[in-house]
Amino acid sequence: IAEENAETVMPGFTHMQHAQPVTLAQHMLAYAFKFSRDADRFIDAFNRMNKCPLGAAALAGTTYPIDRFMTSEALGFKEPTENSMDSVSDRDFVNEVAFCATQTQIHLSSLCEELVYWSSQEFAFIEMDDKYTTGSSIMPQKKNPDIAELVRGKTGGVVGSLVTMLVLTKGLPLTYNRDLQEDKKPVMESMDTVIRCLEIMEKVMSTTTFKADRLMEVTSRGQINATDLADYLVTKGVPFREAHGIVGAAVRESIESGVNLEDMPLDKLKSFCEKIEDDVYKFIPVKSCVDRRESYGGTSPTSTDEQMSKAIEQLMLREETLRQEKQLIDNCWKNLLS
Repeated sequence: IAEENAETVMPGFTHMQHAQPVTLAQHMLAYAFKFSRDADRFIDAFNRMNKCPLGAAALAGTTYPIDRFMTSEALGFKEPTENSMDSVSDRDFVNEVAFCATQTQIHLSSLCEELVYWSSQEFAFIEMDDKYTTGSSIMPQKKNPDIAELVRGKTGGVVGSLVTMLVLTKGLPLTYNRDLQEDKKPVMESMDTVIRCLEIMEKVMSTTTFKADRLMEVTSRGQINATDLADYLVTKGVPFREAHGIVGAAVRESIESGVNLEDMPLDKLKSFCEKIEDDVYKFIPVKSCVDRRESYGGTSPTSTDEQMSKAIEQLMLREETLRQEKQLIDNCWKNLLS
């Protein structure tokens, strides 16, 4: 989606109010990096739990002459656990996986919330595929974003699984306690839910149509370029604090007259500040506001191209890490069974 919409302008929001113009590419890449961190968290959690408890025995280790480093390597672990009492008593690794699942599901929920808004008539930013929406049992005109709502609704259960594990492991004395028998269901259910939600949302997103004309139409309304006018005044030597007040007056005029800032004649703009010249019209058109934000991580097409390259690089690094780990495990199994 980002690759196809580097030039698609849309409103950026804070407090659900129009803030500054951005591109659809940057908006989607924001989620790409959220999910990238989610994937990294699972790998980090795996690296911390990649220690073999075999040989910890009941709690105090064993009198048998075993080589825990040899068995750890044979089973594909990075190393053996360092303390036998810790090995049998703690479930922090389960808590961590439950948190990773929860954070991923929360990011999914945030995305789904926006899809629900954007599919409404009030926004009309997107059109979801019929496969992932439903009609109403009584109102024939309805097209309800059911999948997005269901994924959003599933978040409560995943959060609940994390809370279950945190409360379950709260205040347990060393070492093993029967309470820990209850650690399987929460983490397994939360992982199952997250995996299914990710799978279905991949299909939802890949079949959703984004309405570029509507996004631009909505962005062009009002005074979303007000900050750029203030920044322009700063380039003319006006302190930003003063520029903020000047633009505030211009915005009031824009609201009352119904004329956007970029459509105001020069003499009207100069009535707010004599330092405004003809070149202001190079700064405040919405497309210009986007194109000029070329800072690293910004919303210009040049910047989002860099972000896409970075996101792809991160994905490839993770895939290589997983490939190597899978290969190691496969080799261990072959050696054990040979």
